[in-house]
Amino acid sequence: MTVLHPRGVNHLALSTTDMKAQLQFWCDVLGCPLKALYWMHGVDGCYHGFVELAPDSYVAFVQHPENGKEIEWGVSHAGSPGGPVTAGAMQHVAFHVDTIDELLALRDRIRSRGVQVMGPIDHGFIQSMYFAGPEGLTLEIATGSAIDERAWIDPEVTGLCGITEAELAELVSPAAYERPEAPVPQPPFADAPFHMYPPERWKETMSVPDDVMWEHASETTPPVQVEG
Repeated sequence: MTVLHPRGVNHLALSTTDMKAQLQFWCDVLGCPLKALYWMHGVDGCYHGFVELAPDSYVAFVQHPENGKEIEWGVSHAGSPGGPVTAGAMQHVAFHVDTIDELLALRDRIRSRGVQVMGPIDHGFIQSMYFAGPEGLTLEIATGSAIDERAWIDPEVTGLCGITEAELAELVSPAAYERPEAPVPQPPFADAPFHMYPPERWKETMSVPDDVMWEHASETTPPVQVEG
């Protein structure tokens, strides 16, 4: 059986009303190089920007002309690494460095740009520091890996989440998956538990065959032609 699951974040897309301010923060304060800035494919009036964390990992920004500017703490934004926020919204995001020395060096870089940093703090399996970014972003940088689930899965909290022992075993060791020879058909709309768009638009979108979606929605031409 194949061990199959996402191995990292290709890109985290964040909403913005000020692309320039976000790019200046991420490129200058955090040192992430700008890799893409273009009209978002298929979305009128919308900009898309990418800064690089690693060659296979990016932070992206979406500046839509109808993005709201009002921040409502506890609803649209958590306002702290432990604050309340609407379900499904980003509570906070943590980025990885390999060593505590790199963590401290980034702390000093961030502070040298006039941005306050809280920490580092030792959480046992990771060491973290926290700071704010433009438009109310709650950000963290951490170092650490290979969490020992035997030590860090609390039986009391597991019970409060309504997770049984059998369910916990499945969560700790997810079932392997062997891809069948024939593609798996799209599940019926009525049985689908999640919608990314309003229901009727989602139903229409999901009725489009995969090959037709690939053919008509793909756009691979960069805005600038590069020779060599």
